[in-house]
Amino acid sequence: MKIEMQMMGVRAREAQQQLAMTPEGVKTAALLAMAGHVQADSAAILAQNRLDVEKGEKNGLSAAMVDRLRLDEERLQTIVASVRLIAHLPDPVGQVVSEWERPNGLNIKRVRTPLGVVGVIYESRPNVTADAAALCFKAGNAVILRGGSDSIHSSTAIHAAMQKGLEAAGLPRDAVQLVTTADRAAVGEMLQGLGGAIDVIVPRGGKGLVARVQQDARVPVFAHLEGLCHVYVDKSADIAMACAVSANAKMRRTGICGAAETLLVDRAAAQTHLPPVLQALVEKGCEIRGTDEVRALFAAARPVEEQDWQTEYLGAVISVKLVDGVDGAIEHINRYSSHHTEAVIAQDTRVVEAFFNRIDSAILVHNASTQFADGGEFGFGAEIGIATGKMHARGPIGVEQLTSFKYCVHGNGQVRS
Repeated sequence: MKIEMQMMGVRAREAQQQLAMTPEGVKTAALLAMAGHVQADSAAILAQNRLDVEKGEKNGLSAAMVDRLRLDEERLQTIVASVRLIAHLPDPVGQVVSEWERPNGLNIKRVRTPLGVVGVIYESRPNVTADAAALCFKAGNAVILRGGSDSIHSSTAIHAAMQKGLEAAGLPRDAVQLVTTADRAAVGEMLQGLGGAIDVIVPRGGKGLVARVQQDARVPVFAHLEGLCHVYVDKSADIAMACAVSANAKMRRTGICGAAETLLVDRAAAQTHLPPVLQALVEKGCEIRGTDEVRALFAAARPVEEQDWQTEYLGAVISVKLVDGVDGAIEHINRYSSHHTEAVIAQDTRVVEAFFNRIDSAILVHNASTQFADGGEFGFGAEIGIATGKMHARGPIGVEQLTSFKYCVHGNGQVRS
């Protein structure tokens, strides 16, 4: 296992050296070919996905996990569209981020450069296979993918289509490699860096996976541990908007990291805003867990416990609390948030300004659903994941976040005294 994995690292490093010199036009053509092969192989990919879904249901995967795993024609077309969108994004490699002249005549440029070899470890979302491959490739990186055993048939079929696109463009297949063994030792080898071959690890999955990666990795990690996302409804909020946004933030897809888990409502608007917002959630099938104050105003609510404020439900449950205006909301969020995504629904610009200035989460949203916390919705084409750290990448990890930079210094004979 160790030798096999390290050889993958060697091949990835060799492929990346070629990618770093690949012109933008060739990369664009390769990505369009990848999308075309995913499209052409759609029937085979969906057939393989059905095998994964059937196995997952038989093994007792939760409804949320099966939803993450399942592909249909619409979701597959979304994958194709994402790869095509990434193909047409500006090539970040070689972009001059900034440029300046020193008094001694030196010209200094900060220029984007590939990270190198990216390791992506993910669980049951087969679309990550295509998204990660396309994003890493666009940024000039080779990628080693290790999906979960739950999605192995789907991921293998998508990976095969992506490699066909590489071959069609005359580029090395090893630019996009997939670890097909279910042996967890493969993950351990990746976390050790494959003998220096891997430059960064991006985990995408549940708290257990991400926690292991963050604990054991010997290379930098871009990740978020969990998505404890909040929605705050201010007394200045439009009630119809508050109902629609809160219901979407929780119930559009409950199993994604951008789904809201806690609803905070301004105590000054408890009578007017709380009941209709909670009713909108209940009508979508959501269970309400609330404080005594909340339950007094909404009888269908069940009691909330301290642990609820710290729970990423990933299901149709939301915890609800009344707070003393935006200050109370900020205090609660700063105590319990995982620094992923928080939303404020308000018409008062002073409330929005305080919310944005005093909360340090990766994504802050005003008068819109937390489920817009997604690289595709940001115009990145797709994302590998959301990063909540403060070094390098933060928020959706797209093409630019998969680059580093170098300084290019031009002189005309200067020497330092």
